[in-house]
Amino acid sequence: MKADTGSIAGASPVRASQKEATRQRVLASARSLFAVHGYQGATIRDIARDANVSVGSVFTTFASKGVILSEVMEARIEPLYVELDRVMPHLHGPTVDRLKTLFAIHIQFEMQIPRLFLSHIAAAYDWTLSPDAKPFGRNARLKGGVTDCLAKGVADGDIRADVNLDDVVALIISAFAWTFRLAITQNADAKAMITVMDRQIGLIVEGLAPRP
Repeated sequence: MKADTGSIAGASPVRASQKEATRQRVLASARSLFAVHGYQGATIRDIARDANVSVGSVFTTFASKGVILSEVMEARIEPLYVELDRVMPHLHGPTVDRLKTLFAIHIQFEMQIPRLFLSHIAAAYDWTLSPDAKPFGRNARLKGGVTDCLAKGVADGDIRADVNLDDVVALIISAFAWTFRLAITQNADAKAMITVMDRQIGLIVEGLAPRP
């Protein structure tokens, strides 16, 4: 009996290692396929084939395609937030300038693989997503960064205290997502998109200024 128990216990780390290897292969394949075919175009079958695993293995590892994309994006943006955590505390000046810097850094980062980010945005409009998926718009770190900028603006007096920050955060993030259409419709580069985003941020923040 002891030998059998030891055998089972010894197999568990192996199974765990195999499952993690499958997870990483699926994520790597999904990242490549989403960047080429988009969220709708890349199917679970395509991802499984590219990762050289069974479709069943994909579904025993991930709850849905939306969850796969969420994990791809969470892993991808970690270096971005390391950079933002380093830069943002040292930014000074009016709210509009700090917001422009925040989104310029995001745009420069996401434009490295623009179609992958567009897949992330597209998933936000999939009403069949499982609750544990985190498409664009459910990124607490992006929302938190924008909220912090606006809250500091209120404290500094360049944004009205009666402004509903949640509404403004949603508006700015929506403008960010909409700006990314230019990567496809106009083949815009990061510089062009930052120019557009700067203009939109300027218009939004202008409307938040204290009234005379």
